[in-house]
Amino acid sequence: MSTPLIHQSHLLPRRLRPALAALVMAALLGCAPMLSSHGFIPEDDAVEKLRPGVHDRDSVTSLLGSPTSIADFNGETWLYVKRESEKVAFFNEDLLDQAVLLLRFDKDGLLTGIQRLAMTDGRNLVPVERTTPTRGRELTVIEQLFGNIGRFSNQEQ
Repeated sequence: MSTPLIHQSHLLPRRLRPALAALVMAALLGCAPMLSSHGFIPEDDAVEKLRPGVHDRDSVTSLLGSPTSIADFNGETWLYVKRESEKVAFFNEDLLDQAVLLLRFDKDGLLTGIQRLAMTDGRNLVPVERTTPTRGRELTVIEQLFGNIGRFSNQEQ
C-alpha cells in the first residue's frame, strides 16, 4: 500500500491564500525605506542676487521668502534649513543630507554676511549618560500602585 502524495497546495486552504498573500505584501511594504525632506533652501541664483550692505530684511524676505528659523540669541541671524532623511520600519531615522543657509544682519537690519553650511560642517554631539541623584528613595511599581492605600480619611477638617 502506498501513501498518497501531499501537494503543497493542500497545506493551506484556498480561502486563506489571499489573506496570506496580503499579509506577506504588507510585511514587505512595511520594510521599504521611507524618504522624507523637510525645510527649504533657496535656489542658488536667488542667493547670488543678495548683496551685503545693500539688502535689508524686507528685501531678503521678498527674494528668498521667510527663513526656517531666526536665531534666538540676537535675532540678527536667519537660517534656511533643509534636511533629507530615510527611515526603515521601526529603526531610527538616518540623516542623508542637510544644508543650511545662514544670513547675518546688523542692528539696522542690513545684510552683513552669507554663509552656506553642509552636513559635513556639523558636529555630532554625544549626550551625557549620567543621571542626577535626587533625594528620597526609588519606589517599586507595586509600592507606587498600592502606596497610598490607607493614607486618606473621610474626616473633614
